[in-house]
Amino acid sequence: MKKTLLFSLIIVSALILGARLGFKPAAEALGFKEKAGLKITAVPEAMVSIDGVAVGKTPYQSEDLKVGSLKVRLEGGGGAWEGSVKLTNGTLSVVGRELAANTASASGEILTLDSGKGVTITSIPDGAGVEIDGKTYGVTPLVVSDIVPGDHTFILSHANFTKRSIKAVLPQNMSLMIAVDLAVSEAEAVNFPVPQVIAATKLIIKQTPTGFLRVRDKPNLSGAEIGRLSAGDSVVQLEELSGWVKIRLENSTEGYISSQYVQKQL
Repeated sequence: MKKTLLFSLIIVSALILGARLGFKPAAEALGFKEKAGLKITAVPEAMVSIDGVAVGKTPYQSEDLKVGSLKVRLEGGGGAWEGSVKLTNGTLSVVGRELAANTASASGEILTLDSGKGVTITSIPDGAGVEIDGKTYGVTPLVVSDIVPGDHTFILSHANFTKRSIKAVLPQNMSLMIAVDLAVSEAEAVNFPVPQVIAATKLIIKQTPTGFLRVRDKPNLSGAEIGRLSAGDSVVQLEELSGWVKIRLENSTEGYISSQYVQKQL
């Protein structure tokens, strides 16, 4: 009898990513100890690095990796993703990603097996609604311990995010971990009011009997003199008052001048 080396998780990538999973419970059938596998798919095709070492491009699969956590990085199509993937002895963990230049539009799943029972589902963002085989179970993070082994369909949904569906087979005496990143859905175009841009009013200083115009700190003759302007100088009008104009000088100083000796610049 041909030995089965690994429990397997196989992902089919599309707009909705799916996963199927097969299993043989006999440890002897593995043929080796402390080895695990990793399968990676990506849309679009991506270059794969594991623990900082380039190992090829997607689709990628290796069945001779050490048990433990690996840092996986994918780059392709103007997008990139990096994450930690747990490898369990005798199993094939699966990474499926849809890359995008805008990280909010990227999505994907990581599926891993371990000894135990049930399903643990997490998501980014938290609070995604979970349906299993058409029945609502709650929101992520979610642990469903009473799920029976066999074929199941998991659907995750969240307001303003694209719904995601995963099909998987839960083996006997194994637990399945599903970690999902949801993509932000394309928002409908919203017409925002465009603020009206009003050009600053500029004033030209006219001739005065004294040859200059005093800039005061208050709009009255008792205000202290804080500057002087000459005929032909240009200033920005901030506010028009009775007999006075509030202005801003080139050095950003604000003050008041008599409206009698100014004219608006055309």
